[in-house]
Amino acid sequence: MNHDQQYRIEEEPYYRITGNEVVLYQSAYNRRLPVMVKGPTGCGKSRFVEYMAWKLRKPLITVACNEDMTAADLVGRFLLDKEGTRWQDGPLTVAARIGAICYLDEVVEARQDTTVVIHPLTDHRRLLPLDKKGELLETHPDFQLVISYNPGYQSLMKDLKQSTKQRFTALDFDYPAEEDEAEIVIHEGGVEPALAGKLVAIAHRARNLKGHGLDEGISTRLLVYAAQLIDDGIEPVEACKMALVRPLTDDPDIRATLDAAVELILG
Repeated sequence: MNHDQQYRIEEEPYYRITGNEVVLYQSAYNRRLPVMVKGPTGCGKSRFVEYMAWKLRKPLITVACNEDMTAADLVGRFLLDKEGTRWQDGPLTVAARIGAICYLDEVVEARQDTTVVIHPLTDHRRLLPLDKKGELLETHPDFQLVISYNPGYQSLMKDLKQSTKQRFTALDFDYPAEEDEAEIVIHEGGVEPALAGKLVAIAHRARNLKGHGLDEGISTRLLVYAAQLIDDGIEPVEACKMALVRPLTDDPDIRATLDAAVELILG
């Protein structure tokens, strides 16, 4: 299997369009503009990028960024084997060579010295310097760089530099409208519409606590987890405590508030 086929998404990912995001992204791709997808955890950013890669019929290489990630993890490094040393491309380099969409998920988690390597890819140069190898890679015409970013995590330690942000076009994402979110929970979780509506109502209660003891609201992803537990036979209140409340907070008062909301809405 060649690289191109290896990274292609063959089946259509389930994605519920909520506005003009598909048209806007497609236009950015037509011009190979880099895109920053902004929004809270679990609201559908990664699923949207998968959907667009499928729709555009382009390979997708996803990198889950973390604070230990080095520039070499992205670009590549020399490895030792029985033949001696050989160069191994990192995921960003592979994407640049084969013309894939490279998606750096939660890029704000990466060290700032790592994010600097993407700068030459995001302007008219579209170049990737492989300094250790002594190669200046011109990207494939189909290559596009996409990053996701959670503005809720903004702090001095966890924010993107303006010099990085201003190299990207940006799409704002948020949790879907209630009706759309219920449809997602029905489709992905396998529960009845009435129960899906109640799960979404619980999420809205929790999201109102954001900034009042909660850093993040209940994500659409967690709603799907709760629905899947219920579909597997777990009692709804227990499923919600496991999937919606316990992952969100360890604060006993906020847990009690959320547990009460679960019992009230599902009662």
